[in-house]
Amino acid sequence: MRLEAAARMDVFRKLWKARKLILVVFIPLSLLPLPLIRPTSEASCAYVLIVTAVYWVSEAVPLGAAALVPAFLYPLFGVLKSSEVAAEYCKDTTLLLMGVICLAASIEKWNLHKRIALRMVMIAGAKPGMLVLGFMCCTVFLSMWLSNTSTTAMVMPIAEAVLQQLICTGLADSNNDSETADTPEDTSEAVSDKAENMDKNQLEMFYHNNSIIDTKQEVSSINEDQTGEVNGLGLKPVSNQELTGHTNGHLPQAVIEIPNVKRVKTRRDSQYPTKRDHMICKCLSLSITYAATIGGLITITGTSTNLIFAEQFNTRYPDAKVINFGTWFIFSFPIALIMLVLTWLWLHFLFLGCNFRETCSLSKKRKTRREMLSESRIHEEYVKLGPISYPEVVTGIFFILMTLLWFTRDPGFVPGWTSLFEKKGYRTDATVSVFLGFLLFLIPARRPFSSSSSSDRKTDDDDPLAPMINWKDFQRLMPWEIVILVGGGYALAAGCKVSGLSVWIGKQLEPMSGLPPWAVTLLACLLVSAVTEFASNPATLTVFLPILSALSETLRTNPLHTLIPATMCVSFGVMLPVGNPPNAIVFSYGHVQIRDMVKAGFGVNLIGVAVVMLAITTWGVPLFNLTEFPAWAMTRNITGIL
Repeated sequence: MRLEAAARMDVFRKLWKARKLILVVFIPLSLLPLPLIRPTSEASCAYVLIVTAVYWVSEAVPLGAAALVPAFLYPLFGVLKSSEVAAEYCKDTTLLLMGVICLAASIEKWNLHKRIALRMVMIAGAKPGMLVLGFMCCTVFLSMWLSNTSTTAMVMPIAEAVLQQLICTGLADSNNDSETADTPEDTSEAVSDKAENMDKNQLEMFYHNNSIIDTKQEVSSINEDQTGEVNGLGLKPVSNQELTGHTNGHLPQAVIEIPNVKRVKTRRDSQYPTKRDHMICKCLSLSITYAATIGGLITITGTSTNLIFAEQFNTRYPDAKVINFGTWFIFSFPIALIMLVLTWLWLHFLFLGCNFRETCSLSKKRKTRREMLSESRIHEEYVKLGPISYPEVVTGIFFILMTLLWFTRDPGFVPGWTSLFEKKGYRTDATVSVFLGFLLFLIPARRPFSSSSSSDRKTDDDDPLAPMINWKDFQRLMPWEIVILVGGGYALAAGCKVSGLSVWIGKQLEPMSGLPPWAVTLLACLLVSAVTEFASNPATLTVFLPILSALSETLRTNPLHTLIPATMCVSFGVMLPVGNPPNAIVFSYGHVQIRDMVKAGFGVNLIGVAVVMLAITTWGVPLFNLTEFPAWAMTRNITGIL
């Protein structure tokens, strides 16, 4: 009997290991009767859509590989020609993304992001509440232009250095935690002795230093040579390769470096000077991943889900000239501001309590010794950057210029710079981003007519005409998997349109015509925000966009009333470490547990849905004229029926 049980367990174990391969083979075969029994374009398109969606949700194959399924199934079933499918994989948004990646590569190469982050934290101060708010503000700003994943990977090491300074200072002087610092000069001397081995490009966590390891050995009897397990769950720090493999829709994906430091077997509150210190670590860590998500909502290039929506909407409704960088920014910026404040208040209440006077005071007399040490640590890192360099100035100018050109291209309320050209409709946001990105490959990184420059610190090339970025810098950040994934979404949308599947879906949703528009929007927001906790953000949105578009046409409501909130809510996968890569990065540092993420993330989810609903029913109404069923949607509806 034991041998039989062991044999069965061995079979089950092998089947479990091969579950993805079984799923890849079983799903297409089990659904094959659908296009064979009913050989219509709608059935064939539905077959391709279901197979691709299952591959995306289950991640049985890489997301980019699953996005190639329509490229060969549509021609095989006669839904679209091969040339027509291929054209969907490279759109205007692809060029827009490439230009943005060029600018992001320059920002990262010349450490402009680090200078911005440190300066904003220096302004906020070291009081716990203000420190969290400062990190959230700089993370939101960076995430507007860089990917959520890259931003989190950049900001977390800076935050970790500050947190470790708080911890080690409390361990060394726990009896004087509430004393007010009298001599800042002594503070800076104490900190400077621990900063000699700090890496130039990435902040190392303070428990790397021998002095802190010695301090920990005095306080704790735990053997530091044990293999680390984080949070008592056996979860090890996520490696670069594992994180970059799960893009989950955050643009652009950068090479992420997470410190694989030695961890003690379990993280207990006793490792921190006080329970309050542990709460500060939790609050600051979670605030960064939530702020990265909030920042990605602001710009149309912030995440791939925004790009997917913009391209699919403009493809489905070519006569609608309402979605561009300016209108999206005007609508989403107030949402981000409100979410930023409410999320900060929620995290403060959850982890730091309601004593805002103590945690947010800017008075120097109220600062403790440890807070003064933290401020000195941050100032020290800023000084290490040196004076602002010529490449940083050039990158900042390009950053401002690109933003201004996007805003003024076609603002709507006044004529934009495109009105200066005779032919209309030829220039888009992609034209601006590609042009400025191309110039970064030409402009020298050294100051003209200067023999030496501080910009040499980041390059080993002695060529005085070496450009701001090279192809390797661009290639390192360019998320080709996301490009193919977005292209697969466009291909699916095109197939649904040509085959008539979207019209068929709309007819099946006619029983919902009795619901008011706000109720339909609320249901869509709750549904996508729940699904995206377990599925890829781009995959979730790609599946839901055609359905919600058909539903809006059937109910004769403005499609933007449902599509924009659903697009924003699909980014709220913040309750689990697997929800998105920023969550995994923060979780790998070991300050938070899964129950902390679930509890805090649930509140952030509710805040996000509530604020988006507020926006779409208030300032979104006059901005997008949501009270009427637009002519461009009516034309699309009539064409689809015919």
